[in-house]
Amino acid sequence: MKNYFLPALRILIVLTILTGVFYPVAMTFFAQWLFPHQANGSIVIQNGTIAGSELIGQKFTSDKYFHSRPSAIDYNPLPSGGSNFGPTSKALQDSVHASRQQFIIQNKLAAGIDVPKEMLFASGSGLDPHISPEAALLQAARIASARHLDSSKTEQVKFLVQQYTEAPQWNIFGQFRVNVLKLNLALDHEFH
Repeated sequence: MKNYFLPALRILIVLTILTGVFYPVAMTFFAQWLFPHQANGSIVIQNGTIAGSELIGQKFTSDKYFHSRPSAIDYNPLPSGGSNFGPTSKALQDSVHASRQQFIIQNKLAAGIDVPKEMLFASGSGLDPHISPEAALLQAARIASARHLDSSKTEQVKFLVQQYTEAPQWNIFGQFRVNVLKLNLALDHEFH
């Protein structure tokens, strides 16, 4: 019987160095070189301070801002995850009903209006930073009122939504969406 210990040990050492050192270093180098913004967390800086990340949703509660979709984890990135409620769950039905009522009341909408689904359901990660342009437009009047803007300025708020609407990835994956953090920063910049 041959001794397989030394060849196995050599293979272990070589593969550990290749996959545990060289590969991560090479990927980090290429990511920093080709995509530095994304490799560093897609951080958004406003007035010299970090405002957040383009990739992680944040909680906006003031009537002066566009509100994000609900989060099952209260926008905490550490325990990222959804509620795991199934479609027959009474807790999910109650949560959706409460979210619908809250959205209608906050935005002073007609009772029978169709509320966009992302404003009713938390995302799978609980950290989705996007809402649909329709959900953003339904909030425009509330924001204009809270900021004491006249009707022409309300149209400017709606125009901001159009300006910050992102197309599906490569124009085929996903749907049109608005990054709430970027939109709220633009809102502050436009209407101090």
